[in-house]
Parts: sequence; C-alpha cells; structure tokens
Amino acid sequence: MYTRRMTTSERLIEATRELLWERGYVGTSPKAIQQAAGAGQGSMYHHFAGKPDLALAAIRRTAEEMRATAESVLSGGGTAYARVEAYLLREREVLRGCPVGRLTMDPDIMGSEELRVPVDETLDWLRGRLAGIVQEGLDSGELTGPLDPAELAATIVATVQGGYVLARASGSPAAFDAATRGLLALLSSRTA
Repeated sequence: MYTRRMTTSERLIEATRELLWERGYVGTSPKAIQQAAGAGQGSMYHHFAGKPDLALAAIRRTAEEMRATAESVLSGGGTAYARVEAYLLREREVLRGCPVGRLTMDPDIMGSEELRVPVDETLDWLRGRLAGIVQEGLDSGELTGPLDPAELAATIVATVQGGYVLARASGSPAAFDAATRGLLALLSSRTA
C-alpha cells in the first residue's frame, strides 16, 4: 500500500483514506491512522491540525481519484452510449462499495459542512459530466428522446450507488452487475 518514497504526510493521507472507506469517520481513530501509516503522533500533528484536517485531505484525495478514474473512461472514444457503457462496466471493487458513495452514509461526514463539500462536489461533477455525454448523444441523433440528460445522469449515478448497496447486502457482485445490465438494456432501446 505504501512505498518508501512516500512522505509521512502522504502515508497519513493514504492510511486515512483506507480507514475511512473501511470503518467510517468514527471508527477511524488517530491511533489507527498512525499505526496504519507507520507514523507517530508528533508526525501526524506536525502535518495536520487534527483528525478533521487529515480526514478532509483524505476525502479530497479520494474525490480527486474518483473523478480522474471516471474521466478516463468517460473521455474515451466512441459514442455516447459506448462511453456510458464503459463507465458502468468498468472494473470496481464492488463489495467494498464506492469510496465516495460510502462517505454519504457516514453521519459525521455529512454533518460536517467542510467534510461534506468534496463529496457533494464530486457527485455533482459526475452527474454533470454524464448529462453532458447524454446531451452529446441527443445532439448527434445517436440517442432518441424524450430524454432529460440531467435525469438520466442522476439515474446512472443512482444505479451505480444502489448497485454497490445491493451487492454489499447480498455479499455478491451479481446484484451490481444486474443493475448495470438492466440500465444498459433500457438505454440501448433509446439508441438510433
């Protein structure tokens, strides 16, 4: 997980990202972060004002990574349908859940305006990016209406996030796969 080239600050951020994904905010203690990062208490407080400051850095990093991963798929070549399909079918750690989506279920993160902002911004960005692709498909005649790009984008994001929940509940990625295949079947009926 960590390389020798990583600074103490980087190790702390990466450890916090993993722990937030696995345990949530309350379950991520400073001691657990320090142990996972191989850093002492003095190092942690040298780089960060406290747990909220470190959590914010970790959440921002997670959000940036999610955006970069999504953008690499969504900006690929092909039709609007092909790009949405690539996004839906890309490889994921389905049983771990979405590292950003899981943060929305954490009352301590959602209760903090500062910690919630990168989560909101990332999900807003994703819906906007998907809506733009749907609009491209409508403009080119590839997708046939009536379709509201913003509503379809929200449906895509809801399907992915809901698929994670169903997969985690059942202990199998089959539920996620069924949700994405179902959405693609509905969307393919709108392709020209």
